[in-house]
Amino acid sequence: MRNSAKRGTGTILTAALVSLALLLAGCEAGGPAPSPPGSSATPGPSEPTLSAPANAAASVHFTTQGDIGVKKTSQHVLDTIADLKPQFNLALGDFTYKAGIEQQFCDMVKGKLGENFPYEVLTGNHESDGSDGDIANIVKCLPNKLPGIQGEYGTQWYVDVPETNPLVRFVMVSPGIDFQNQQHLDFSKGSDRWNWTTNAIDGATAAKIPWTVVGMHAPCLSVGKYDCKVGQDFATMLLEKKVDLVLTGHDHIYQRTHQLALGTACPALVPNELSPNCITDSDSSMAKGAGTVFVTVGVGGESLYDVNNNDSEAGYFTTWSGGNRDPAFGTLDVTATADQLSARLVPAKGYTFTDAFTIARY
Repeated sequence: MRNSAKRGTGTILTAALVSLALLLAGCEAGGPAPSPPGSSATPGPSEPTLSAPANAAASVHFTTQGDIGVKKTSQHVLDTIADLKPQFNLALGDFTYKAGIEQQFCDMVKGKLGENFPYEVLTGNHESDGSDGDIANIVKCLPNKLPGIQGEYGTQWYVDVPETNPLVRFVMVSPGIDFQNQQHLDFSKGSDRWNWTTNAIDGATAAKIPWTVVGMHAPCLSVGKYDCKVGQDFATMLLEKKVDLVLTGHDHIYQRTHQLALGTACPALVPNELSPNCITDSDSSMAKGAGTVFVTVGVGGESLYDVNNNDSEAGYFTTWSGGNRDPAFGTLDVTATADQLSARLVPAKGYTFTDAFTIARY
């Protein structure tokens, strides 16, 4: 620190020490960060707040799971989420499993995570047709709390997080599940909903948003009980667009694929058979742009299905867990920076199975 005035050595030394102490106090690691605009200065431990990082050094931290229910295990998963303190949660459908108790479900969520926590919802098949609940009621008592959302919240929407200088675009869609009168929403190739989805993904690329995450209730590939309900064309399109991460529920298991991509020897993703040429990376440290990772997190608390170790699609997967193999309820915990997306399965109380992977820019 320079001082043009001539002073005694003791005076200069004292001023320098005071300035250094003040500088260290302001930069102390672990010191309190300023609260985001509009947030409480002292949020409670069970009421995480949505931060708004505004530069490439910031991060986005979220949790995600589906197939939740209103059981003790459901509450244990919510406790796990609360302990992780994410900025928000993506709930991938199938909430109450019973009509008329939507408010009970919402009260359970708010009781564990806080009244103002962004618990963002996407319909599953149990509430999409009203038979075991109604997505309209869930949307009413768990409304969107993320700024800048586009589309129809609960059914087909996307949002950039943070809203300014975003790190992740989340595209949430509902192909392959029944709505009223057993009718699917039309996500077939070239349809309005197909075009809406591809435009949302392409828009993220054009805006140079570092990561694109697609969420939908039903998976395509699975070692569980379901087939490719979203359709081969839709799943192939996600590979063609080089979506970084696809999140699903529906099958009450946990499963993660290798990184998959299209190419000359893999022109399409064909369900019910294995094409090794579609696999671009088979370990847990992957490179951005080399393919897409599909993760099913249907372990939110309702129940667990068995997995088939000999399934024809098993070769696509790195790991899996179900009722008959390493059973665990839990949540996927994801953090994204400009340079890396890292995720881990965090088991709920009483369970031990876990998984972890990263996708990084090299």
